[in-house]
Amino acid sequence: MIFKVYYQDKITEVPVRERTNTLYIEGKTEGEVRSKLKDRPYNIEFVSPLDGAYLEYEKQSENYKVLEI
Repeated sequence: MIFKVYYQDKITEVPVRERTNTLYIEGKTEGEVRSKLKDRPYNIEFVSPLDGAYLEYEKQSENYKVLEI
């Protein structure tokens, strides 16, 4: 399953919508995705599973690239 992760670049940054970044990553569960990203200095706000029409919509984005870890 593909997950969309909303995060801040620095672990110490307070979440502010204008500075929120996103990435796409494959995993079986939200916990697995968070585990894959634990060694990165990200302040993860939210992890959302993508499937069906929502996944197809995201694939059309120029920023859609699944991170391989």
